[in-house]
Amino acid sequence: MFKKLLKRQSNPIRVGLVGAGAMGRGIAWQVAHTTGMRLMFIGDLDIEVARSTAKQIGKEPVETDGVTIPEITDQQVLITTNTLGLLRRNDVLKMEAFAEATNAIAAACEYCLAAIEGGMHVVLMNAEVDMVYGKLLQHEAKKHNVVVTSDAGDQHGVLATMIDEIKLWGFDIVQAGNIKGFLNYYATPESIRPEAEKRNLSAVQCCAYTDGTKLNIEMALLCNALGLAPFKDGMEGPRCQDVTEVLDLFDFDAYGDQGRVDYILGSEPGGGVYVVGKSDSDFQRPYLAYYKLLSKGNYYLFYRPYHLCHLETTTAIARAVLDGEAVLTPEAGYLADVYAYAKSDLKAGQTVEHGIGGAECYGLIRTTADAAAIDHLPIAYLEGEGDKLPILKRDIAKDEPVRYSDVEFPDITFHHLLQRQSALG
Repeated sequence: MFKKLLKRQSNPIRVGLVGAGAMGRGIAWQVAHTTGMRLMFIGDLDIEVARSTAKQIGKEPVETDGVTIPEITDQQVLITTNTLGLLRRNDVLKMEAFAEATNAIAAACEYCLAAIEGGMHVVLMNAEVDMVYGKLLQHEAKKHNVVVTSDAGDQHGVLATMIDEIKLWGFDIVQAGNIKGFLNYYATPESIRPEAEKRNLSAVQCCAYTDGTKLNIEMALLCNALGLAPFKDGMEGPRCQDVTEVLDLFDFDAYGDQGRVDYILGSEPGGGVYVVGKSDSDFQRPYLAYYKLLSKGNYYLFYRPYHLCHLETTTAIARAVLDGEAVLTPEAGYLADVYAYAKSDLKAGQTVEHGIGGAECYGLIRTTADAAAIDHLPIAYLEGEGDKLPILKRDIAKDEPVRYSDVEFPDITFHHLLQRQSALG
């Protein structure tokens, strides 16, 4: 792939970016410093954040309203609060790829649809829009002959790449696992704010990491791509000291022929991921022992001690543009989602300020079949818009599932886009 990028030095892949938060800034830097790529614009709701990001990555910011498109040199980058405007002017900018790195869902979907219509491949650092609107985005991508893909550097993207290789070696996939450092279902944006500030994250974003909702979303994406279902709602998630304990922590025989997603908690290497594969080959066994691959019976452990987030986004961009290949798409279908549970006793008439990462609910992965049996509500559907927020219609006890019938939904873009997606069948 790097050799292919070298050939693009005189005609670099032009990339647009929206979202200049912690991950977005990293993506901006990485694209701007990757051979064969050129960052064309940085979009953000706060123009000063976009301006600061441009300067941090060594580029001169050139502000645009998204309607009038000024010419820029290689040492400049456009900045704007009108990302949709710029995406709709790809006749001028001639971008081949677009990276979505906001924390929005409905707005992110609109950005992605505009990019697709403009002929751009789309890389989603935003796992939430990937989860909620994946079917719609893939449908539109197919119409316009472009790729929409999960990012290569988030845990689910790293696991997908590992799994491709492990399958190539002839192993059956038994479990794909995340290594989670800390988990508190009942964290709130206020309780987590000091930690968020240390990590330069928004309190809501940090809360979504801490309460496990983001973890569950990543593993649901992997489920919908590869058919790896959770063994139980929310997964098992045993605590351990080191990833090498995995082979003793789960009853893999109970899985039958169904591959699973799960995680371990508090283990080293922090930030890593792992895969358990199965091989019944007596021929391979002495080779694998010689290679010191950790095993128990026919189960073998593979792990990667890191995922590099923004550093690997350029890999996803290059794969999409140069090879027409996605890291991860929902090819297995809508098999799982992440559903809302109350963090505390909630009251009728109470508004839900934030769905994912809010003070009201945490999210756990469930199969869609099990969730449908109780009318369980995906946590992302609690998204509001401005002062239009979901309102609870009844009291809900702590840890109780939130159902569709429990919520009065505002008339907002989020639900209009869902209707458009549902019409696809």
